[in-house]
Formats: sequence, structure tokens, C-alpha cells
Amino acid sequence: MEELKLTKEWDKVFEKSEKVEHSKATFCNRYGITLACDVYKPKKASGKLPAIAVCGPFGAVKEQSSGLYAQEMAERGFLAIAFDPSFTGESGGEPRYVASPDINTEDFSAAVDYLSCREDADPDKIGIIGICGWGGMALNAAAMDTRIKATVASTMYDMTRVNAKGYFDAQDSEEVRYETKKALNAQRTRDFKSGKYALAGGVVDPLPDDAPFFVKDYYDYYKTKRGYHPRSLNSNGGWNVTSALSFINMPILAYSKEIRSAALLIHGEKAHSCYFSKDAYAAMANGKYAANKELFIIPNAVHTDLYDKKDVIPFGKIVNFFKDAFNKEKN
Repeated sequence: MEELKLTKEWDKVFEKSEKVEHSKATFCNRYGITLACDVYKPKKASGKLPAIAVCGPFGAVKEQSSGLYAQEMAERGFLAIAFDPSFTGESGGEPRYVASPDINTEDFSAAVDYLSCREDADPDKIGIIGICGWGGMALNAAAMDTRIKATVASTMYDMTRVNAKGYFDAQDSEEVRYETKKALNAQRTRDFKSGKYALAGGVVDPLPDDAPFFVKDYYDYYKTKRGYHPRSLNSNGGWNVTSALSFINMPILAYSKEIRSAALLIHGEKAHSCYFSKDAYAAMANGKYAANKELFIIPNAVHTDLYDKKDVIPFGKIVNFFKDAFNKEKN
């Protein structure tokens, strides 16, 4: 296993809870990439605890939204980990700043491997939470990994859909995709010649006055004291330009209606991305396993409200969802 350099000091964008024990750990996925995670555990907890793995948003690190979710779940009695996906943050993998629908789905299953083998975690009560782009990855993992007993997708993006069709499917044409692929493959050639991968750039800075609201929404999180982190791709240089290629070609939610375990999709009513959750839920609701699927829309909330606003994120509902799902699985 690759030896990672893990930050020892508390460097999260949220305050440390006095109700939770925090530690760091590593585990390996089946591609041999070592992943770094923060472990959050209720103080004075004993026995085997229900366990949750959290990841996202797309382009964020575990010191941001996923860590907040994990810590909040630990305050409520769960063993929770927040992990950096392959090639990002403190996790291993080369080249850096690459995303992959296959490898990043595998990252969730690797987290389940790790939790399943911890002595303080109940292997029959493991769930996952995916935020933003990792909401789609979480559903993809749930369609594949039968050890996952319940899944929450919060303010979800389907990154394969948005890459292949553009926002709101406005670029859903063969010709547009062809031109996009031509440009990305030309970039591959330039990258090979230069010996380094060009970065797409993170959230735009300075922010143009005429920027769409959702860009301003991202800026307000990633580029301000609220959410900025030096290891976050969105806060800084962004993903490799050519990461988009595999997402264009490999849809992740093809088998979402075959997910038998419970799934809860949470989204803000005014989020530009809300259509991702609505459509993903509609697909699952039309399948044989619709009874344990739910779409929960939060009035007036926008996309990044579900990143860190604890008065908006419905943690009580999330906790009850996991408890109910675990109990039903047990019975």
C-alpha cells in the first residue's frame, strides 16, 4: 500500500465537534490506489456501530462538505468516514486531478471494504452518502455493491449526463459531442507532447458580474472563507481537461432502477441541479423496487445550501432513513 502524507492538524473548513473522536486512516481500492479518510466516531461509543462512508462534492476534498456530513453523523451515533477520491486531496493515484466513473464508483466500494473489516463497525449496517457529483457515483455503487444497505444522494449531479449533454441537456446532440471529443482528444496529444496534464481551472475567479446564479453559488462556497481549501480542486486549478472523456462515454445510472436497497435523494427546490435528482428518482420509482426510494425536496434551498448549512441539511431525516433501512434489512 502506498504510504501517504497525511496532515496531522485540524485543517477542516468546519469546527471540530467535542462530541466526536477524530482520526485518520487509509485503505486501498481494487486498482491499487491508496485512499485517505477522516474517521469520526461518537465519544465513549462501544460495540459495533452502524457505519457510513461519505464523499463529495465533485472537485471538493474531505476537509469540506463530506467531512461535515461525517462528523454530524458521528454526533448522531454512527461511525462515519469522509474520504478523498482517487487522484485527489490526500489520496494517492497518478496522474493527479483525474476523475473516472469506474474508479470513483469503486472508491465507494473500497470504503465499504474498509468499514466491513473494522472491529467497531457493523458490516450488516453500512450505508453511503454522496454529495453533488458523488451523489451519482453513490447510486452507481449501490446498483453494484449489495453490501451497501442504504444510500443518500444529496444535491446530486449525474456527471456523465452533464458531460455528455451539457447543463439541462441543452447540448444533447451527436455533433456537439463529436466536436467536444475532437477538442478533448487534441488536448490529449498536447498533454503527451508536453509531459503534463492541462488543468481545466476551478471555479472562476474573479467572478464576472454577468455570471449565472449557479456559478455565483459555487463561488460563494469554494472561493470564500466559507468553503475554500488549498487542496480542493474547485477552490484552485480544477480537474485535468481530459477527465471529461470517459464521462461522455460511460453513463453511470443505467441500472439505478435495479437498486434493491433503500435510497433517499435530497435536493433544494431552487437548485439549478434539481432535475438530476428528479429524473434519477423517476427512473427508480418506475422499477420493481420503488417502495424504499424517496425524493425529498427542500423548499427555497439552492445547490450549495446542502454543502454546509446545517439549518438546511435535514440530518434528522437522514439519520431516521438509515436507521429504518438498516432495521428493515436486518429483519
